[in-house]
Amino acid sequence: MTAYLLRRAGGAIVTLLLASVVVFLGVHALPGDPALALAGQEGARDPELLAAIRERYGLDEPLPVQFFAWLSQVVQGDFGQSIRTSLPVVDMVAERVPVTLQLAAWSLVIAILVGIPIGVIAAIRQGKWPDHVGNALTISGLSVPNFWVGLILITVFAVNFGVLPASGFVAFTEDPVENLRHLILPAVVLGIGLSAVIMRQTRSSMVQTMSEDFIRTAQAKGLSEWSVVVRHGLRNSLLTVTTILGLQLGVLIAGSVVTEQIFLIPGFGKLIIDAVATRDYPVIQAVALLSAVAYIVVNFLVDVLYTVLNPRVRLEGGAA
Repeated sequence: MTAYLLRRAGGAIVTLLLASVVVFLGVHALPGDPALALAGQEGARDPELLAAIRERYGLDEPLPVQFFAWLSQVVQGDFGQSIRTSLPVVDMVAERVPVTLQLAAWSLVIAILVGIPIGVIAAIRQGKWPDHVGNALTISGLSVPNFWVGLILITVFAVNFGVLPASGFVAFTEDPVENLRHLILPAVVLGIGLSAVIMRQTRSSMVQTMSEDFIRTAQAKGLSEWSVVVRHGLRNSLLTVTTILGLQLGVLIAGSVVTEQIFLIPGFGKLIIDAVATRDYPVIQAVALLSAVAYIVVNFLVDVLYTVLNPRVRLEGGAA
């Protein structure tokens, strides 16, 4: 098991280094000049001012020099200062991360509570009406765009009934109840698409698991349907579902960008939209790199969890 985890950790480090290169080059490939954005309309006509701005932020250096200077700072936990606000990027990110994490956590809870039960029911009632309803819900969840769902929910629950706020955010430390009320609608928007993926994977994995010999053996022993489905079928099917959950982190991050704009939530997504609009390179690089780090770390944790759920991985890792 130790050898297996060490291989995974080494692969994660290599992936992170490659991700840092891609993030840096991708950000600098964006059209536009941050110096022009900072100088404004009047200053854009002043070559000396533009040169001073580029020199101050290191924009006049060759890309390799800029990259290694940025990477050396990042390793020390310093992401530089925002070109737009002159505030430390670390402070700006630290202020927004808890907001997006809360949104992502509630979305994940909703997706799991909806996706797994419906997927299990569709699998054990394969070919019957619960299966058809589950497939219809899956297709709908995957097909409907987040912004459309968000606008519909705002219209129904905020405008027509007035039971939930249409936008904004309240910190949990200020008012837990209002925090939950403000996050319900955006969490549902993000959770719908993820629940559809979980539903499909749970059904597919459960159908395959329920046809295995050990399931027929459990049924022959006279175990209850609940015991066979949950203790034997679902437990083994969760291996696939766990892997899918790790891979869907990128979907949550991408979906939060749109969702936070719709509901005016001051999170990670809104931060990167504002940064792209003003060509704020340090902020864009920090957000993109931290998103990649989160994706890599979560998938590494999924690998660790996989070894817990699947003893064969531990055995193979120990033998390697």
